[in-house]
Amino acid sequence: MDIKQIQELIKLMNKTSIGEITIEEDGKKITIKQKNDPVQNIVATQAFAQQPLAAQPSVAPNSLNNAPAAENAPVAKTDNLITIKSPMIGTFYRQAGPGKPIFANVGDVVTPGKVVCIIEAMKLFNEIESEIKGKIVKVLVDDASPVEYDQPLFLVDPS
Repeated sequence: MDIKQIQELIKLMNKTSIGEITIEEDGKKITIKQKNDPVQNIVATQAFAQQPLAAQPSVAPNSLNNAPAAENAPVAKTDNLITIKSPMIGTFYRQAGPGKPIFANVGDVVTPGKVVCIIEAMKLFNEIESEIKGKIVKVLVDDASPVEYDQPLFLVDPS
């Protein structure tokens, strides 16, 4: 299957309500999934038939864990806080790589469009952007931890 055929499948999926399609051809398996989330609309992966079909764990660099995990900042009032949630299942990272700066710390001001973390899903690294303006008051997830869809990641004070 060439890239043109894959692009045609993606166009077809965008025009229909098909959620997922898997095609196996010439010893190659291609899965295309569509999400309703605007951050990541389509995820395409390719696995070769020679490889075992069991999920292989991804290796996260140990140096990513050098940042302090979910920081314990005192949160006085939680009634006005807004939660930034995970738009997908994957592995949560606070920085782009070893030695890189952390995207969002407690006390940082975020604006719409600012990257607050990365979530790795199926070997793809997806930048998660803030949709609100405010100050980070708490990081709710440890670095390099698995996260679920709609799981709270950060608490933001919009005032």
